[in-house]
Amino acid sequence: MSTASNSQEEKAIERIRAKRLANQDPNALFDLLITGNREALARAITWVESTLPEDQELSNQLLKLVLPHTGKSKRIGITGVPGVGKSTFIEQFGQTLIANGSKVAVLAIDPSSQRSQGSILGDKTRMDLLSRNPNAFIRPSPAAETLGGVARATRESILLCEAAGFDIIIIETVGVGQSETSVNGMVDFFLLLMLAGAGDELQGIKRGIMEMADAILITKADHNNRKAAVQAQRQYKAALHLFPPNEKEWYPAVELCSALENTGIDEFITNLNDYFEQCGDWIGTNRKAQDVKWFYEALQHEILTKFHQNPELLATLKKLEQQVKNQEISPFVAASTLARAQFND
Repeated sequence: MSTASNSQEEKAIERIRAKRLANQDPNALFDLLITGNREALARAITWVESTLPEDQELSNQLLKLVLPHTGKSKRIGITGVPGVGKSTFIEQFGQTLIANGSKVAVLAIDPSSQRSQGSILGDKTRMDLLSRNPNAFIRPSPAAETLGGVARATRESILLCEAAGFDIIIIETVGVGQSETSVNGMVDFFLLLMLAGAGDELQGIKRGIMEMADAILITKADHNNRKAAVQAQRQYKAALHLFPPNEKEWYPAVELCSALENTGIDEFITNLNDYFEQCGDWIGTNRKAQDVKWFYEALQHEILTKFHQNPELLATLKKLEQQVKNQEISPFVAASTLARAQFND
């Protein structure tokens, strides 16, 4: 066997050894992660998504290691109703960013069945070209029972992607009108994708989301839909004038785009860069506020986890639940009783 063959075999063995070690060793996984290894990144996100106590402990150790290597990306939230073309837009947007020298991670929150807890997890199929690009990473995550479809570990996944060297992090929401507030609380820029002529049935969710948006893009502005898209653009521009100015002193643009014809993408990226240049100070302050909010949410999660691991408290919970059903005690008194039992008050 030639020396070259021996060298290749040794490298292959070393990769296998490193992979096995990283599966259970946060330090080994960290060493692979910061090189941009996508397999290591996928393993790390699996840890933070896991509900197993041993995986949670491993992820906590890993997050301590990666924290000094985070915070340098642009975090972008993208939402829109089903059918607006989020995946098609993100694929074209991501490829353009990569062509401009960026590394792009997409964290796509997939809808889960409330009955079976199964999810589609089809974003790698819908973003086929982007998923095969070595400078891209796509991670679909099941929404499960979390509010509005925002996966519990999304914030931790952002940090892991940053440590792996991705400088653009895109969070794609389910687009059902509830998860947007949660996603807006973990990103720097919030993009709303809209369809022309979508119908009045969507008006109920538009205003609150539009108030959060840093830009609005009317998608599928091509072929016979172009005229309707231009009309929708005028309507949304007029609607934005009714909103009070935001604390960032940034006025959201309303533009047209077509991922199919690759139009409007470059203009949006220019607008995005202008935003980060103009709002840089606000973004830094806002991230600190987001971290504090993240702390309190994590604290609530830890308290509930400890609670459900206590058999005595669970027995008390079931007893109080039955009393509430029988109208023997009010829900508020029951909650107060359980809280006192939790903290030995």
